[in-house]
Amino acid sequence: MTRTVLESKTKTVVIGFDEPFCVIGERINPTGRKKLAAELEMDDFSTVEKDALDQVACGAMVLDVNSGAVFTNKMAEDPRYADNNFVEPMLMKALVERVQALVDVPLCIDSSVPGALENGLEAAEGRPLLNSVTGEEDRLELVLPLVKKYNVPVVAISNDDTGISEDPDVRFAVAKKIVERAADFGIPAHDIVVDPLVMPIGAMASAGQQVFALVRRLREELGVNTTCGASNISFGLPNRHGVNAAFLPMAIGAGMTSAIMNPIRSVEMEAVSAANMLMNHDANGGKWIGLSRVLDAVRAGMPFPEAARAAQASGARSGGRRGGRRRA
Repeated sequence: MTRTVLESKTKTVVIGFDEPFCVIGERINPTGRKKLAAELEMDDFSTVEKDALDQVACGAMVLDVNSGAVFTNKMAEDPRYADNNFVEPMLMKALVERVQALVDVPLCIDSSVPGALENGLEAAEGRPLLNSVTGEEDRLELVLPLVKKYNVPVVAISNDDTGISEDPDVRFAVAKKIVERAADFGIPAHDIVVDPLVMPIGAMASAGQQVFALVRRLREELGVNTTCGASNISFGLPNRHGVNAAFLPMAIGAGMTSAIMNPIRSVEMEAVSAANMLMNHDANGGKWIGLSRVLDAVRAGMPFPEAARAAQASGARSGGRRGGRRRA
C-alpha cells in the first residue's frame, strides 16, 4: 500500500490508503485575507500563531503554510516589494519558524515562488510536504530538483501549460505525466500526492462525480495518494460548509487520502471523523467518541477550538491519574 511519510521534529504523519484521512489545515494563508496580510506587513504574527494553535487543537494533522502576501504599503516605500520573488522567500522562512516553534506537526510548504519553497524547506524541521508542482514544463524543471534535493513528498496539481482542463481524462494524463517525470529524477510515486483539481459544483454539475472517478483512477492505475482544496467544491454557493461536509466523506469513500481544508469548522471535522470510522480507520470508534464529547460542548455554546482544548486537557488529567496507580 502507498504510504507518504511526513515528519515534524518529533512526530510522523502517514498519508495512505489504509490510514485515517489526513487533514491539512489551510488557514495560514494571507491570500484573500486582507487583515492577515496587513498584520504580516507589520511583522505581526499573532493571527498566524492563533490559527496554528486552533487548527491543531481541532484536529489538523499537518499545517499548510502559504507565503502569498501582498505588502501594499511597503511597495510604496521600496519597489522590490512589488515582486513576490523578493517578498515570499523571507516571509516563508519567518512563517515556518513561528509555526513550528508553537506546534509540533508536519508542515506543507506552499508557494508559487521557488525561492520561497527552498527557504521553507531549509527552515522546516523533519520532512514537510511541498506544495506544489504542476505539469507545466518550467515548473517541473524548477520544483522537481528541490523535491529530490530535500527528499520530500510533493503535491502534484493536474494542470499544465494548456491550463486547467474540464476533461477529467486530460487531468489524469497530466497527473501521469508528473509521476513519470518525477521518476526520471528518482522520486518514487509514493512521494507524489496528486491534486486532481476539484471544480465548483455550482459551475459544473458533474464536478463531484468527476473528482470521485479521478481519485479512483489515480489510486488504482498510478498508485498515488491524493489531496484537494476541499472548499473549492462549494465555491459560490450558500451554506458552503454543509456542501463541504457532504463532499468530504464521499471523496474519502472514493479513495481520497487527504485534503487542504479548514479544521476549525466543526461540521466538516465531524464528517471526516465519521468517515474514518465507517472506513474502519478509527479503532473501536475511539476518535469518534472523543469528538462527540467535544461537539456536545460546541452545541452548548463553546467555540470549537476551546472545546477541543478543554477535552484534551481533561483527558491528559484523567490519563495522569490512571497512569499513577500501580497494580500489586
